[in-house]
Amino acid sequence: MREGQRTAETRGPGQTADYKDRRRRASSPGPLERLEAARRLRPGANEAEAALGNALTLRVDDPETLVRLHDAALSLRAYPHSPGVRDRAERLLAGTAGRVAALAEAGCDLSPLDGYEAAGIAGVPIAMPFSFDVARQIAARRPGSLRVDWDAVDQPDRLGSALPRFLPFLPEEALVDANVAFREWVDAARGGVPDAAWLLSAFDGLPRSPAEKAELWDALGLQLAWEPDARETRTGMRLPPRCDAFFHDGPLLARRDVSLSGELAGPPLPTERVSRRDGTAFLAAAQAAMAVRYRELYAFTHGDPGSVVRADAGRGLELWVCGIAADRRLPLRAGYGTFFVKNGVPVGYGDAFALADRVDVSLNVFYAFRDGESAYLYARLLRLLEQLLGARTFAVDPYQVGHENEEAIASGAFWFYRKLGFRSADPALERLVRREEARLAARPGTRTSPATLRRLAAGGVVHDVEGATRGAWDGFHIRRLGLAIQRHAAASKPSPGGGAKESTRRVARALGLGTRPSPSEAAALEGLAPLLDLLGVASWSSAQRAGLAAIVRAKGGPTEERYVRLLARHRRLVEALRAAGRAGTAP
Repeated sequence: MREGQRTAETRGPGQTADYKDRRRRASSPGPLERLEAARRLRPGANEAEAALGNALTLRVDDPETLVRLHDAALSLRAYPHSPGVRDRAERLLAGTAGRVAALAEAGCDLSPLDGYEAAGIAGVPIAMPFSFDVARQIAARRPGSLRVDWDAVDQPDRLGSALPRFLPFLPEEALVDANVAFREWVDAARGGVPDAAWLLSAFDGLPRSPAEKAELWDALGLQLAWEPDARETRTGMRLPPRCDAFFHDGPLLARRDVSLSGELAGPPLPTERVSRRDGTAFLAAAQAAMAVRYRELYAFTHGDPGSVVRADAGRGLELWVCGIAADRRLPLRAGYGTFFVKNGVPVGYGDAFALADRVDVSLNVFYAFRDGESAYLYARLLRLLEQLLGARTFAVDPYQVGHENEEAIASGAFWFYRKLGFRSADPALERLVRREEARLAARPGTRTSPATLRRLAAGGVVHDVEGATRGAWDGFHIRRLGLAIQRHAAASKPSPGGGAKESTRRVARALGLGTRPSPSEAAALEGLAPLLDLLGVASWSSAQRAGLAAIVRAKGGPTEERYVRLLARHRRLVEALRAAGRAGTAP
C-alpha cells in the first residue's frame, strides 16, 4: 500500500462521514467542468452565469486548461443563455491575453497553444509560411505586426536565388559562398521598414503578373511571424451584428429538429448587398479568421468587396457570402466564400462553386462550436444559395464526408448529411447505405464501423431540391471535364498549352466576339474557350451561339450571379457539360 493511501478497512471510528465528504468533493466537478457543462445545460441561465463568475478567478497553470476555459467561454458568448451570460463570457475572454502572459512568465511550454485546434488565442503569435496575397493583406493593414522568422529559414539557397533581384551586389556572396547572412543584407537595405513589409513590397514591384509574383514568393517557403491585433484573434473577433441578439435558454436545435426540405421550401432569407467599404471590412475579418487558424480560403483571399451579401438567417445567425474578384475567377464555375456569424462571433466558414443549377458546397464549423446548431446553420446556408444562385442540386465533395479525412470519419460526418436528406450519387454506394440503415434499425445502439464509413464516403453525397430532376448531375465530376479538355488539346497541339490561343480565336469567331472586349470579358473568354472548343460550339445554331456569347460576357461581369443563371437556362450547353463531365470525353 502506498504511503497515505487509505481503505475502508483502515478507517477508525468516527472517520466515515469525513471520508465520504472528501470522496464527494473529489468526485464533484470543479469550476472548469461546471463551465463546460453549462454549454449544454439549457435551460440553465443562472447556472451558466454562476459558472462564468467562478471561472473568472480560476487559477490556470497550464495551456491545456487555458484552451478549455477559452473555448467554453467563446461557445457561451456565441450561444448565450441570457444577456448576463453573454456579458460574463465576454469579460472572461478579455482576460485571455493576460493569462497567456502569466503562463509565459511562469516558464510554461506554450506550444499547445499553437496546435491546429487551439491556434488563434489572444496573446499568442502565429507563425507560418503565409502565401504572398495573405501576407500582403496583413502587412497592408498593420506592417509592424508581421516579421520574418529568420530562425526558421531552413532553405537559404532559395533566398540566394530570389533576393539578388532586389539587393545589388548580393550575388557576389550568395552565388559562391556558404552561410550567407541574408538577414543582415535585408536589414541593411530596408531602411527601418519592417523586414516582411519590405520584402513583400519588393516582390510586389516586380514586372510580373500577380499570379507570377505569388508563385515566386511562395517558392521561398519563407516563414513569417504575425502578432494579430486582439480583434483579429479567435478570442476577440466580433462582426458588428446587424440583427437582434438571440439568447438560448431553451435547448439548442439538434439535427433531428431541422427539416432541410422544409427550409428549402420556406420563404426567402432577408438579404442585403453591403457597401464596398463594409465588404472590404468583412473580407479583412474573414481573412484574419482563417489566418489565425493556420488556414486560407481562396474566395476570401481573392474576394471581391463589391460582391458581398449578408443574410439574416434568424436565431442571431448571419450568413455572409462573397464572390471572387474578376481577375481571379475560376474558368468555368462561379466561386463564393461563405462565413457564418452567431451573435457577432464567427463560428464557421465554407465555400460554394456553382455550375448552372448545381452547387458544390462545403461547411466547416470551428472547433469551439461543434456542439452548436450546425444542422440549422447548414440548412439556412443551402436556402440562401438556392435563393441567390437558383441552385437545384447540392453536391458535397467526398473529402467532406470522410474520404481521406479521418476527422470526418471519427465524427460520422456521412450521417450528418444523410439524415438531412442527402443521398449517394453512386448507385452501388446508395444500396450499401440502405443496407446499413436497415442493419442499424434492426440493432439499436450499434454504430457504423469506420471501414464502412470510408466506403460510403468514396462517392460524396448529393441533394436534389424538390421539383428538380433527380440524378441530373449524377456521375458528373469537374475533373473528368478538365481531363477531356487536356486530351482534346493534346490531340491538336502537342506542346503544353500551345493550342490555347488558337482555341480562343476559334471560339471568339464562332460566337461573334471579335469586337474589343473589356479585360474581364477577355479573361472570361480565354478561360472558357478550351471547354467551348471541346464541345464544338462552332456547329451549334446561331441562337445557341448567341446565348453562349451572352454567357461569356456575363462571366466577365461585375458579379457572377447572372452568369450562373444564364448558363443554367442554356439547355444544350448544360446537357453537353453533363455528358462530358461523366464520360471524360467530348459528347
